[in-house]
Amino acid sequence: MKRKRKKAIKKTMFIAFVFVGTFVLLSVIRLDDDNKTFFPPHAAVSKQVRDYKPMVETYAAKYDVSEHVDVLLAMMMQESGGRGSDPMQSSESYCGSRGCINDPEMSIKQGVSYFSRTLEAANGDVELAIQSYNFGKGFIDYVAANSGAYSEEAAIAFSQKMYKSAADKSQYSCLREAAKQYNACYGDIHYVRDVLAYRNALAKK
Repeated sequence: MKRKRKKAIKKTMFIAFVFVGTFVLLSVIRLDDDNKTFFPPHAAVSKQVRDYKPMVETYAAKYDVSEHVDVLLAMMMQESGGRGSDPMQSSESYCGSRGCINDPEMSIKQGVSYFSRTLEAANGDVELAIQSYNFGKGFIDYVAANSGAYSEEAAIAFSQKMYKSAADKSQYSCLREAAKQYNACYGDIHYVRDVLAYRNALAKK
């Protein structure tokens, strides 16, 4: 009788352990909408991005945004993971189309310069500047005329507006499921959230 009771207790404890372990695991990982892979909420920043830190620091000093080096590295991580010849994905802000920059240093110089200009236009609102790096500076004017400050709700509304008014919607690939449900396929509505997650990861090193 005692053996049966011990077995029952062990079985209950094992089930409880499995349940708690599963709950904890699910609470510390989330599904990335873009590539359908799991990663911790404090997302790791790649070695490729970290290797660019001295160059980012150089241009951050040149354009007077040295206090935002971690933000710039986080943006690079979100844009490319540090891969390719345009790691800051800054071609569009440089020439108006993708692919015109094929030199990492030029990409970083342009990316940092453009961020410094968006930050100034955003009156120092870092989140607004980050989202405007992705959306374009028209987002700053939109926020000024509506909410007055960055919010994810404003990002969704702007994305919806731009996507709805686009003459050719095929140029926008609505990769995130969350964006699809809002019909907000212009740019990345969760850009700020993910950039700040990478920035926080950098700050902990």
